[in-house]
Amino acid sequence: MALIELRNITKTYYLGEMDVPVLKGITLDIEKGGYVALMGASGSGKSTLMNILGCLDRQTGGDYFFEGEELGRASGDRRALIRNQKIGFVFQSFNLLPRTSALENVIMPLAYTAGDLSRKECKKRGIAALERVGLADRMGHYPSQLSGGQQQRVAIARALINHPPVLFADEPTGNLDSHTSEEVMQMFDELSAQGITVILVTHSMEIAGFARRVVRISDGEIKEDYYNRKEGNV
Repeated sequence: MALIELRNITKTYYLGEMDVPVLKGITLDIEKGGYVALMGASGSGKSTLMNILGCLDRQTGGDYFFEGEELGRASGDRRALIRNQKIGFVFQSFNLLPRTSALENVIMPLAYTAGDLSRKECKKRGIAALERVGLADRMGHYPSQLSGGQQQRVAIARALINHPPVLFADEPTGNLDSHTSEEVMQMFDELSAQGITVILVTHSMEIAGFARRVVRISDGEIKEDYYNRKEGNV
């Protein structure tokens, strides 16, 4: 069974008397540990699809199964629980609190999702997350004392703090230079090799090339679904 199963997913926005179809029947399986790029131009529907996958929005039609559970019609509380405990998000803007240390930024989600953990346990988990992204020596630094790449690594550590099985990255290199972008993309590859499913949303063919699988979306439909040659697939 795939980690994520989509069956004929549609999404329509209703603007007054006008219906605006954004997704037009997306059927897709994503396996555990996959490293998948959802690629498309602005307006293609890729961000809408990510919002549905991340339980930030609901589909209009079709079925969305996550670990075998249909989430499209689940209650708001259930979807919030899945979002908080099973899904990590990384965005183009790092969304770090400027007057808070790297460690405090990383452990912040635990205040909402792990109330049974002691302060010492939260700190231990945060240090482990920063070690995982190679920033254990920067845990006391504030965002203004970190480079763009380091800030994104802190954001990745924060997304991993609840040990989610899936990580969504929405244009994660948009504010980074090419060298730093490559380092961040390689980190996602390493996380995927450790069993975390990484779903990357991007408009860039170059960035999509780092993923092992590319799903190209245009006009709300899947136009291509292929594996990159670097993995030995055509």
